[in-house]
Amino acid sequence: MKLLADITPLRNADYRRLWTTGIVTVIGAQLSVVAVPKQLYDITHSSSYVGLAGLFGLIPLIVFGLWGGALADVMDRRKLLLITSAGTGLTALAFWGQAAAGLNNPWLILILFSVQQAFFAVNQPARSAIYPRLLPEDQLPAANSLSMTVMQFGAIAGPVVAGMLIPVSGLSTLYLLDSIALLATLWATWKLPPIPPTGAARRAGLREVLDGFVYLATQRILLASFAVDLVAMVFGMPRALFPQIAQDSFGDTASSGHALGLLFAAMSVGAVLGGVFSGWLSRIRRQGLAVVVLIVLWGVGMVGFGLAVGAAGHSLSTTVALWIAFASLAFGGAVDMFSAALRTTMLQSVATDEMRGRLQGVFIVVVAGGPRIGDVAHGFAAAAVGTAAAAAGGGVLVVIGMVISALVFPAFVRYRVARAHAEVPA
Repeated sequence: MKLLADITPLRNADYRRLWTTGIVTVIGAQLSVVAVPKQLYDITHSSSYVGLAGLFGLIPLIVFGLWGGALADVMDRRKLLLITSAGTGLTALAFWGQAAAGLNNPWLILILFSVQQAFFAVNQPARSAIYPRLLPEDQLPAANSLSMTVMQFGAIAGPVVAGMLIPVSGLSTLYLLDSIALLATLWATWKLPPIPPTGAARRAGLREVLDGFVYLATQRILLASFAVDLVAMVFGMPRALFPQIAQDSFGDTASSGHALGLLFAAMSVGAVLGGVFSGWLSRIRRQGLAVVVLIVLWGVGMVGFGLAVGAAGHSLSTTVALWIAFASLAFGGAVDMFSAALRTTMLQSVATDEMRGRLQGVFIVVVAGGPRIGDVAHGFAAAAVGTAAAAAGGGVLVVIGMVISALVFPAFVRYRVARAHAEVPA
């Protein structure tokens, strides 16, 4: 029973509302996660355009993620969440409008995606920074695991539902349902108490953003945690290849999305299974070493995925290869959930509340920006060497990168926490 998820944080009514409504919201968001690359690929028949979405998402993530972190330290975080959630919903409606009108303009899709990512980038630092204000510190590992688990559960249902709806109602319906689902999060956020800032900063300008970087420079463990996550996501996140792999390797057509839905859902399946058996995370003291090992295992999973793609229709039947690819991605999703929960706990525990928003902004830039750089890299790599080699090669680079990271950041590998999650000098 000690392996099962710790549900103690759900006793807190505010956290419980955010957690339960997150199921609906994440399912809706994942419909758009599938729809955007699917629509781009259907229009252009190019993984390079799908990868380009990563670049269009990265720039607003960097700019607005950092600014959003500063805003979270000077504004009531509840009010900031309400504004950005409403903006995300309106952007989803705009996606629906262009798809329903049949405009088929990839540049319009990319611009809307940039706007949506800007709202997301401001929203997430505030959302992550409120948990230490709602819960005691010793419940943060469990709360992070629960939040990631429910988000990933929605991420399973979203792609599966998308795969079923695409041939029936088309892409436009996916965007419309996303906008409706955001109403659940708006309600849960409205029910939160005011969460005013606690620090001395009263504006969110360039100086305040730079203060966050100055503070981060003194936190060697957090710097290393950001670096290893970039290694994992830039080299080992092959999601930009899913539309092409689904059609070229696993038999999807332009009007079907069975394999595509499975590929997008696979990591989330693994993450949910990992979340169910995440009770051991709260007892891990050598969190740095655990993160390094988990990211190496992530790389191994991506190697297995690439090999399965390459074997499809050759040494393995298409069906068998698809399920091996699914299992490899699911394994990666499980170990990534463990790693993300530990890294998030490190950040929430080490950073002070007056700096927590700004560091969460940097964290969001790294966590969300890394995969978008990976989208661009994998898109162009696939054009040069093929999807299988791009995916498997990326996994190999993750393993190599983590060996190098362990040598460059020995203090991170030695990082330990006491029961109250305070750093013990290495």
